[in-house]
Amino acid sequence: MLRVVYKTADLAPGILSDWREDRGFVEIRIARGLEPVDFIPSLNETLLDFVNTAQWFQIWEGEVVSAASPLSPLRVTFELSPLKLEAPVEIREHKGYVALLVHPLTSTGMFIGTLNRSIVELLAGGQWFQLWHGEIVTMDSPEANAA
Repeated sequence: MLRVVYKTADLAPGILSDWREDRGFVEIRIARGLEPVDFIPSLNETLLDFVNTAQWFQIWEGEVVSAASPLSPLRVTFELSPLKLEAPVEIREHKGYVALLVHPLTSTGMFIGTLNRSIVELLAGGQWFQLWHGEIVTMDSPEANAA
């Protein structure tokens, strides 16, 4: 089972976002008290670090895509977008690229709640896996062993 969870947290002064990884699990933390327009630049830097450091992969039409793929290196970015406020987050997935569109006026609580539900759906599509200490972890991997 794969899980990616966003949450607010009390982070060190000057740190707006960070991440940690375990088997089948990634936690992205955002500094408490900020709004998306304040933390999206930091979140994009955090995700760039995650994609370049962790070993998560996209499977696109049978091809494995990673941060090191020469023609379509894997990237994940947040972008402010004039979406409907009732649906403040939209995920668009392409080969090597995931764009997470965010309404600029959404609250952090709505952002995190909507994003976490959307990521469950994205991962359920079966196009992602993690290489964890030599083990391939997918959505079909036993949850009992996942973090």
